[in-house]
Amino acid sequence: MSVYLDASVIVPLFVVDPFSRSAPQQIAALDDDLALSDFTAAEFASAIAKKVRERDLTTREAKLAFEAFDKWAARLARRVEIVAADMAECVVMIRRLDLPLRAPDALHIAAAGRLNARLFTFDGQLKRCAKKLGIPVI
Repeated sequence: MSVYLDASVIVPLFVVDPFSRSAPQQIAALDDDLALSDFTAAEFASAIAKKVRERDLTTREAKLAFEAFDKWAARLARRVEIVAADMAECVVMIRRLDLPLRAPDALHIAAAGRLNARLFTFDGQLKRCAKKLGIPVI
């Protein structure tokens, strides 16, 4: 089975984060195909850029994180595109009105569902919503 990774799992692999100790170990323990969407890559870049703006990282450190991420992703993850059907499913989930979903989280859930993958996230709310929608989570 595939495991779809969201940015909360990727960021701590490359910069200091509350999950920096556990993320590498948990990913290494997986015996699954790792799926990384173009949207997750964009969220990763956004998180790193935010750390630069907040002066938690230097520009040089951010560029090193981007380079390390690109090499890691090319070597260990299968890149998947977000497709129109994912966006349509995202809208359906949000319009249910019974889940506290933001569009980015719903998009991750939709992609994981389309890929028939387990969702790996450290985001508790995303995890709870995915479970309620029948998406297996790590």
